Amino acid sequence: MSKKPTSVELKALVLHCDKLLRTKEIRDWDGAVNGLQVGNRRGVSRIAAAVDASAWTIAEALRQNANLLIVHHGLFWNPSHPWTGKRLDLIRTLIEGDLAVYSSHLPLDLHPQLGNNRQLCDSLGLKRPIPFFEAKGQRIGLRIDQRIRRDDLAHRLKTALGVQPVLLPGGPSMCRKIGIVTGGAGAELKQAAEEGVDTFITGEGPHWTFALAEELGVNVFYGGHYLTETFGVRALASHLSERFGLPWVFIDHPSGL
Repeated sequence: MSKKPTSVELKALVLHCDKLLRTKEIRDWDGAVNGLQVGNRRGVSRIAAAVDASAWTIAEALRQNANLLIVHHGLFWNPSHPWTGKRLDLIRTLIEGDLAVYSSHLPLDLHPQLGNNRQLCDSLGLKRPIPFFEAKGQRIGLRIDQRIRRDDLAHRLKTALGVQPVLLPGGPSMCRKIGIVTGGAGAELKQAAEEGVDTFITGEGPHWTFALAEELGVNVFYGGHYLTETFGVRALASHLSERFGLPWVFIDHPSGL
């Protein structure tokens, strides 16, 4: 007789995530709606993790027989009514598939162990990070005081991300004060420089930051918004798998951005 798959109440997983990530304490943009965004009826026996909640990742989560989808970018960034057309189709797919969605944006970025920034920092072999880069009244990134050649750092990023990062070589060839803010923080380059870094690692930024990097004397690495934010959801899903004895899968759907 085959062993019945383990199932865990959704409420237990949500309570654990909310406490672990300090979901109610971390301030975020209004559209983030951190926490459980869509419930289900039958509990959780398999977890899927993805950077974005989209029609494609939801369909793939269901194909993988998941009943909880953990994401960094949730469903409600913009006004989500009326529920018509493609939006209605998406909601119907979630309900009929009994797929719950849990989203964590800034709480997952800044978590000291599982967060995007800490996970990327560790993958680069950078040591003793300290909080850096204020947003919404809290520090969401990390700063590392460590000597590393710019070319070496570029190689480490390529290894960690799987692609060659875009480099704006405005700063020194020997990096000493490195800041990390995953995602789309390039437009805040001036703030990063004012907080004392000579090298800034983030996901993406606008064209005009090339000239600004030269003006400020700061190196900038753009590793891709998507790629720099795959770390947190994978770390969180792995943590939940170990704690609750549930299988998990990462749904990779890169945007190329």
